[in-house]
Amino acid sequence: MNTNVRNTLLPVLILTFCSMPRVMAETLESEYFFALNIGGPAHTSVLGEVFAADPNADQASLLETVGGTQDDTVFRSYFEGEQNYAFDVPNGKYALTLLFAEPYVTSRGTRVFDIEVEGQVVSADFDIIRQRDGVPGRALTRTVPSVLVTDGELNLHLIPKIGEPVLSGLVIRAVSKSEFCGAVVYEDHFDKAKLDTQHWNYNFWPAGKVNNELQTYVDAPKNVRIEEGKLIIEAHKEAGTDQYTSGRIHTSGKVDLLYGRVEVRAKLPRGKGTWPAIWMLPTDAFKYASTCSQDADWQGNSGCDAWPNSGEIDIMEYVGYDPQRVHATVHTKDFYWVKGTQRKGSVELPTANTQFHTYALEWTPTRMDFMVDDVPYFSYVKNDPRWQAWPFDHQFHLILNLAVGGGWGGAEGPPDESAFPAQFQIDYVRIFDNKCNN
Repeated sequence: MNTNVRNTLLPVLILTFCSMPRVMAETLESEYFFALNIGGPAHTSVLGEVFAADPNADQASLLETVGGTQDDTVFRSYFEGEQNYAFDVPNGKYALTLLFAEPYVTSRGTRVFDIEVEGQVVSADFDIIRQRDGVPGRALTRTVPSVLVTDGELNLHLIPKIGEPVLSGLVIRAVSKSEFCGAVVYEDHFDKAKLDTQHWNYNFWPAGKVNNELQTYVDAPKNVRIEEGKLIIEAHKEAGTDQYTSGRIHTSGKVDLLYGRVEVRAKLPRGKGTWPAIWMLPTDAFKYASTCSQDADWQGNSGCDAWPNSGEIDIMEYVGYDPQRVHATVHTKDFYWVKGTQRKGSVELPTANTQFHTYALEWTPTRMDFMVDDVPYFSYVKNDPRWQAWPFDHQFHLILNLAVGGGWGGAEGPPDESAFPAQFQIDYVRIFDNKCNN
């Protein structure tokens, strides 16, 4: 494949390098993969991805270190300015992952640009600082999950609006579906009249218990119910008050999982202030706790380090003020949001609140892969044997909830009252074990 990279910062220079013979096939080979370490050397990442070297590396800028990633090599080098890239690829459908690290800007709105793929803006007003917790020098990945190429060339254009764009690396991979080899150990299609309490528990919590969230969690039918084959978790602003109610359910002690696949098909709510999540917490929260007793109420307890020590797995999070994308994250003692070191990935999904999508985690003893509609967009591997980096060696359970406001959901102002009642709809849940039948 000949890859032509045209960088408008360097208009007299057209980069051409060969990683394999050019392929002009009309159909896409499912194993197709190409990665480029923009401004940097060839590199094999901790995920096993082989990045090609950038022949223009001597003109790139360099960060000494980058946090928030398991492998900072491909985030450290970058080009700054308007950029155009064109890659010769077989016709077909691709996922394009872009790698960023803000080098020096510290204020939101200082570096803003559009990301255009195949002539379409897939992310408008992109702001790395806004997307990466307000901290420079932190790794940020953004995946465009469905790029259709019909002319043999995949085009990427970073268009400046305020300041200049930066880019550190990219990955192009074929979109292909593979079946998970484990067996289904639990599934719920929500086709009964009421929630199946043999497998699900309700949380009953006051407002403010965790993350300064505004909702009270209850089990009222208006907040948690089955309707037309869907689980509805609905947040309400209570009439005549400033109070909100919502629902949070979980499978702790009833359906617990150590390795396998979790798959949830859902449509997310609309409106600023909504914060739905599909996620997992340890069933034994005290596995790696050191500052609290086994009978402590550890959630929302700053004196108990059960969290983050024993781990958290966020399969899908979404904040209503940023409706174009969804996120996956892992938290551990070494890597969590209070430190700004959490490991995370995000995917562009503008139909998240208008269509159902399938959010999934595949979890083995050494790796986690997070997907939307079977397109991987974030992975976390066990490259450090310490529990502080990998506490994911014990059982976790599934949680479905819809929060209101809070540290992330309310980060850009109070809830939009017109968004309520807000619905989080779940079509089905499937949980697979990790025991493949050979």
